[in-house]
Amino acid sequence: MVIPPFYLLVILCHNQQTAVLGLTEDHRLPLKDWAMEEYRDLDTEREKLFHSLRKKIGDERIVEAMDRVPRELFIPSASRYMAYNDAPLPIEMGQTISQPFIVALMTEALELTGQERVLEVGTGSGYQAAILAELAKWVVGVERHPQLIDIARRTLERLGYTNIEIHLAGKTLGWKDGAPYDGIIVTAGAPKVPQELVDQLAPGGRLVIPVGSRYEQQLLKLTKRNGELVKQNLGGCRFVPLIAEDAWDEGEQQSSSRFS
Repeated sequence: MVIPPFYLLVILCHNQQTAVLGLTEDHRLPLKDWAMEEYRDLDTEREKLFHSLRKKIGDERIVEAMDRVPRELFIPSASRYMAYNDAPLPIEMGQTISQPFIVALMTEALELTGQERVLEVGTGSGYQAAILAELAKWVVGVERHPQLIDIARRTLERLGYTNIEIHLAGKTLGWKDGAPYDGIIVTAGAPKVPQELVDQLAPGGRLVIPVGSRYEQQLLKLTKRNGELVKQNLGGCRFVPLIAEDAWDEGEQQSSSRFS
């Protein structure tokens, strides 16, 4: 069971929309008795989940990385008892934390070796970013909800990640100042493959994105080779809509209980 470090430092850049997370010392504080009891209650469900994922995901490194990241810390307390169900769960601002299998599948598709710069579009609570940080050299996250950015930063600080930066999303998709990226992962459904993200992808890079309607999509892996995109369909999925100029319009957004 992982008990996260607490004494941390947030290094705020000159741009207030950005934060780089850093750990000052590897001190650890004991959790209170009630928190320890909650963690113990999740152990059995955690074991079941990762046993199941190992049957479905070929790259053991992905499952090991996910096992190091306490999903319960990225979920509102009311839903924390369901943290290791293989299902999506609601978080703040009407958004979701994705199903663990989908997280593993999308991460595996990036083919990370530990040297990559990865862009995550739709950071949400920060769970996917933490897993990427376990496997890549540097992670750049963008999120359009300031409240979610604050939540993600606090959780990632608590866990001591030093290779993640988070930005408030602008009108255009991605984060051009950090491009090119070896991998781009999009955690919301788009009506098409956004050219803005393709332009930020390095030669040989992988873009993993759900594409389809507002409620049902196909999960696509696109590899940039010789200036062209080689497409692989990873199967059906359901994500909240991607809101941006090159995606869905915010005015069209409708409430729905469907998510991935």
